[in-house]
Amino acid sequence: MLRVLTSALRLPRPRRPLQARGCAANLAAANREIQVCALAGPDQGITEILMNRPSARNALGNVFVSELLEALAQLREDRQVRVLIFRSGVKGVFCAAAFPAPTIAAMDGFALGGGLELALACDLRVAASSAVMGLIETTRGLLPGAGGTQRLPRCLGVALAKELIFTGRRLSGSQAQALGLVNHAVAQNEEGNAAYHRARALAQEILPQAPTAVRLGKVAIDRGTEVDIASGMAIEGICYAQNIPTRDRLEGMAAFREKRPPRFVGE
Repeated sequence: MLRVLTSALRLPRPRRPLQARGCAANLAAANREIQVCALAGPDQGITEILMNRPSARNALGNVFVSELLEALAQLREDRQVRVLIFRSGVKGVFCAAAFPAPTIAAMDGFALGGGLELALACDLRVAASSAVMGLIETTRGLLPGAGGTQRLPRCLGVALAKELIFTGRRLSGSQAQALGLVNHAVAQNEEGNAAYHRARALAQEILPQAPTAVRLGKVAIDRGTEVDIASGMAIEGICYAQNIPTRDRLEGMAAFREKRPPRFVGE
């Protein structure tokens, strides 16, 4: 199931109108396991995917995966989405993936097995210090899927990744940050959503940057780390060349010369 999810995210899928795009409508759609919320005002450009399957603690059921794939397939074509945040609507649980724009996993509770594997598929990870995470599949007689055995070594190095997978060890958010598994670890608050608030602040730092340059930078990093250095440099060159004729690149240079903030449009 996990392998199907991560591979399918890269494939074009038929479009249907998104349900519950706005925050108010999204919160009202309580029967959907995946809810989409496009933020407004100063947060315009940030879209949130709320995972809401409390009866199964966000386990990857058929409906859950189907609704997640449907949302991602449509959002990936939406140029207004500059940052995508995955968060849990089930207190204390996280479960989230490949996407053109930057993705951030907000882990406020447990992220074990598939939950951590899918968080590893995000570009950035923010965790509450008290969050608990680990690839615990070997304690159940299983092997990590969804790219966990590939992504964890890239985050931590081969030896440490092997240690965590072989032992099935659980880490707190603070321990995960010390190892480099998450970008930020924050003290949990009374509402239990401290990681989400830090993830949102991180998204706000990304918003003002040129969307096309950010997306191409993501491609250069993701594809470049999959190949040798020479091939990686070639990929970087291709991405750089694609960015040169964009309106945003010209606007950025003009804004620098005129000593004013740039007005990027994502073209």
